[in-house]
Amino acid sequence: MINGRLQHITLFARRAWLLGSTTLLWLPSMVVAQQRPWRIALLGGTAGDAIAWRNFIDPLRRGLAELGHLEGRHYTLDLRWAEGQPERLPGLLAELVAARPDMLVTIGPRPAQLARDSAAGLRVVAVGVDDPVVSGLAQGVARPGGHITGLSTAFDGLVQKRLQLLKDIVPGARRLGILMNPITLRRAVLEAQLPAWQSALGLELRLFEARAAEDFAAAFDAMLRERLQGVVILADAVFWAHRQALGTWVVKQRLPSAWGGRDYLDAGGLVSYQGDWPALFRRAATLVDKVLKGTPPGDIPFEQGTKLELVVNLKGARALGIKVPQSVLLSADEVIE
Repeated sequence: MINGRLQHITLFARRAWLLGSTTLLWLPSMVVAQQRPWRIALLGGTAGDAIAWRNFIDPLRRGLAELGHLEGRHYTLDLRWAEGQPERLPGLLAELVAARPDMLVTIGPRPAQLARDSAAGLRVVAVGVDDPVVSGLAQGVARPGGHITGLSTAFDGLVQKRLQLLKDIVPGARRLGILMNPITLRRAVLEAQLPAWQSALGLELRLFEARAAEDFAAAFDAMLRERLQGVVILADAVFWAHRQALGTWVVKQRLPSAWGGRDYLDAGGLVSYQGDWPALFRRAATLVDKVLKGTPPGDIPFEQGTKLELVVNLKGARALGIKVPQSVLLSADEVIE
């Protein structure tokens, strides 16, 4: 009887030991499944206002949710915004890197360039950049090769299309300008395109620069001296932060303008032709997912946005005394009344 009881206890102990061993075998996978949330840092040159959340953050969160990642449970976001002051970007990037995030998402060209130069050990998804090879972010589109991958908005012929829109709306136009920030986009890149654009469109084109709001007055004076009949204002964090001043000036001068985003038009712009930012950030979630799961950014091909939006501001047209051709209105994705 005693021997039988001991045998039962020994068998029970053996089963318990085996169960414990099995438990130890699956514990590591369980721990991995319940690891701390990924820390995703995000750096943008604009303001972190409601428009930024609508265009950038909320679409990214929706895209991650569709892939099974819930904020707070599977990842956290650490956001920094330069408020249209590019000189703040290096310090903000240093803050983010010091917090040891699992990866970084950048918005626009300048934050991506800084991440390339100052955060070599950090995995980066750069969203809304120009040609990644020309700008030095990648060795090649199919295989970036470094620590950065992302999505480009460098649609072929985008600036030329904006110029064409202005010519369509103002058929008599012969001289148009392009306002750019040389910190964001090297002047030489645009200058190389000007002869082909001038020939194709039958226009005289002039480049104007502004690195900060303090440069606007000189740029405005130069535009007036050139007697422009329209201007393309390239998307830029500085221009975004001061879009009201830019929009007020073009309306005051009765100067038709084409912009790089629908939300610029609230300040008085005439037309916008640009990639769909919410769609871009929703797609960026797929790249973020791959990076967080261990794929090196250098092995993930750079992608290009697939959707362009044409928006026409009829309110702005009326302020300028311009009648927008029906052909342009029919092509528009949105018409602001």
